[in-house]
Amino acid sequence: MNTTAQHPFQTKPHRTLVALSIPVLLSMTAEPITALVDTGFISSLGIDPLAALGVGTTALSSLFWIFNFLGIGTQTEVAQVYGKGQAEKAKKITSLALALAFGFGLLLLLTISPAANQVAQLLGAEGDVQVYAVSYMRIRLYGAPAVLIMLVTFGALRGLQDMKSPLWIALGVNALNVLLDWLMIFGNGPFPVMGVAGSALASTISQWLGALAGVGLIAVKLGLSREFVLRDAANLLKVGGDLFLRTALLNVFLAYTTRVTNQIGSDAGAAHQVIRQLYGFTSLTLDAYASTVQSLVGYYIGQESIQWAKKVVLVGTYWGVGTGIALGALMWLARGMVIDLLVPPESVAMFLPAWVVFSLSQPLNSLAFLTDGAHWGTGDYGYLRNVMLFATAVGVAGIWVVTRMDSPTLAWVWIVTAVWVLVRAVFGVLRIWPGIGASRFEEPAAV
Repeated sequence: MNTTAQHPFQTKPHRTLVALSIPVLLSMTAEPITALVDTGFISSLGIDPLAALGVGTTALSSLFWIFNFLGIGTQTEVAQVYGKGQAEKAKKITSLALALAFGFGLLLLLTISPAANQVAQLLGAEGDVQVYAVSYMRIRLYGAPAVLIMLVTFGALRGLQDMKSPLWIALGVNALNVLLDWLMIFGNGPFPVMGVAGSALASTISQWLGALAGVGLIAVKLGLSREFVLRDAANLLKVGGDLFLRTALLNVFLAYTTRVTNQIGSDAGAAHQVIRQLYGFTSLTLDAYASTVQSLVGYYIGQESIQWAKKVVLVGTYWGVGTGIALGALMWLARGMVIDLLVPPESVAMFLPAWVVFSLSQPLNSLAFLTDGAHWGTGDYGYLRNVMLFATAVGVAGIWVVTRMDSPTLAWVWIVTAVWVLVRAVFGVLRIWPGIGASRFEEPAAV
């Protein structure tokens, strides 16, 4: 890791940020595209399977995202030691994070699988929807260790500013997932008709192959170490504590919205599943800039260059917000195609007003994600936790008000979601400009 040469960002900031972001964009959007294909396959089976897919993916996404601190923490730590030129330390950090990922994945499998019925009920599933959702969750949980291992490998590689390797793994995993979906859901080739369960099995197989590929690349590019000891995990877990709480709060809000939409009716639940999948797609698209900003900010924080760290955020903001505006316009213009491909006819009335809100909120979404990435890069996890606590309190209160309406609609759920995003974006910006509180973006006082 030679950090004596000038970083390309300092001579070509826009080109460098975009060049690093494009592979991240493609790798991050690969999974949501696969999820949309999955949704399209399952929607052809009817409302109950589609609503069950929404329940299952919401529950498992929430659980997996809680452990997202493994990837975020690894990426920040590796980026900062990369800035300092400490290759051996990066190897030990990554090896430790991989061991933790495997352990936490097994823990999820052993604790959540027996409680799958209760989880489905908590999200408002009943009857056939509950049966399908439980089957989906129990099969997908066998892939939990693989999902967490992939988070760590992608984080370590991006911390080294190797954005292309995660892209190739993601493309391979998701191409295989789509193929296995087609074979297993509908019973093509040698497989019986498995429906929703087939979708879960396809994802599990694909994720394990991706995890093995990621570990292999880490071994080649960075190396693996047995020299770490478990007590060294304290720093990562301390960082993870704030991110764990932040992600848990985020998912409490998203799970609450899913529960409320299912209680409104199956038509709202099915429409919400379609929008939620596209919300994940657009959010991860915008998060590509955030991930690049995280790596570059971490690199410059490692070099103690606040000026260049702030320059990274400014350039990222231009590109992130501009992309958010473009995505919002595209989502609105494509509403007819989305309805034809993904929305059951009985759900269209609930879908369209919510889709308007979803489209208009994309620039806010981009700003919230971009500033999250900046604060991940500085390691300002406690601040992000506190902001999410406040935003979730506002959001949960708003959704509670929606449930007390005489005729609640899906559109109101998404209006409250937009407010939740707005709170996060505003406080994310204020921590950088002007730099409220103990901001890492404050220039050191002159001596």
